Amino acid sequence: MPSERVAVIGAGGKMGSRIIANLPHRGEYELFCSEQGETGLARLRERGIEPLPSEQAVARADFVVLAVPDAGMRVATEAVLPHAPAGAVAILLDPAAAAAGDVYLRDDLNYVVCHPCHPPLFGEQPTDEARRDFFGGSAALQDIVIALMQGPEDVFAKAEALCRAIFAPVKTAHRISVAQMAFLEPTMAEVVAASAAVLMRDALEEAVKAGVPREAATAFMLGHVQIALAIVFGAISSPFSDAANIAIRWGTERVVRSDWRRVFEPDQVTAVIKEMLHPEQRI
Repeated sequence: MPSERVAVIGAGGKMGSRIIANLPHRGEYELFCSEQGETGLARLRERGIEPLPSEQAVARADFVVLAVPDAGMRVATEAVLPHAPAGAVAILLDPAAAAAGDVYLRDDLNYVVCHPCHPPLFGEQPTDEARRDFFGGSAALQDIVIALMQGPEDVFAKAEALCRAIFAPVKTAHRISVAQMAFLEPTMAEVVAASAAVLMRDALEEAVKAGVPREAATAFMLGHVQIALAIVFGAISSPFSDAANIAIRWGTERVVRSDWRRVFEPDQVTAVIKEMLHPEQRI
């Protein structure tokens, strides 16, 4: 018999669909699915799953997995967590709402935050499918980060086991704090890395505007991006050439703001999370 009961809120969404695809293969979990959106409800019924009202699903649960967007986390947790039994574990799949305090908290519940690292750029994968897996699920190599937001240590091991099952296959679960997770996302991964990716795409477009054929510009950009990342992250031992180092210095001075590291200051991390959760309040 399954030993742990798991309610998935938002089970018909993108993340919820991945969760319910992973968990039924693991007999230690009994799954209760809840969904409100019409598209999500249709997805569940296509899979032969009849969703429960959220209060019924949560009332039975040892774990409540909140597969909902962070912008709706306050509303979702206020709606469902009052129905959770004392001692249940609420699992958030993104750190933004937790870091901003935008989560309904009960003293008699436990809270864990986890997020996937996604398959790394450099790493061997056994199949073509695994090599094309950018989010995780087929790739042999993926880590997760996980934080105990509220609750005793004895709930953490069970929560980690469930998080590993949600994002399986998982190689390593890195335990960090919620605040540290916010430094990773949004600050490192989105504010910096995703912005840099958009900048590279925009640079390609400028080359096309200058007359370079798009196919040539794309091939050149993607090949050189891979080499540059391999060098700076130590995947290969080759250094940049002296001329390339001059170009890097030149570009850093003209493209990158000199005070860019300010985005890691706590007030800046808080500011971007608040705008992500409440974009309508942007000043």
